[in-house]
Amino acid sequence: MNPWLTLAFAILLELSGTICLKLSYGFTRPLAATGVICFYIGSFALMAQSLKTLEVGIVYAIWSGIGTALIAMVGVLAFGESVTVVKLLGLMMIIGGSILLRVASTQS
Repeated sequence: MNPWLTLAFAILLELSGTICLKLSYGFTRPLAATGVICFYIGSFALMAQSLKTLEVGIVYAIWSGIGTALIAMVGVLAFGESVTVVKLLGLMMIIGGSILLRVASTQS
């Protein structure tokens, strides 16, 4: 499988695990707590697969950056968290940096 596609699925699983973490209320809800564990294990397994062919710095930066940006958006859209100009600027910088890292990896 394409390592970039594998990384994208790893990011989606990490996002799902973080949503479950929010819904677990400090691991007091067993179903959500189980989701946290399963999604994070799946995410790390897929990230490990992408690391077979991609650079570790690029993979981790994109995995954490895009995951952070996506979970911030979920927080605003699903959990009613605040939106500020500074928060939006920060998210754009994270996404822009991730795109630049992806571009840089194709030029190596």
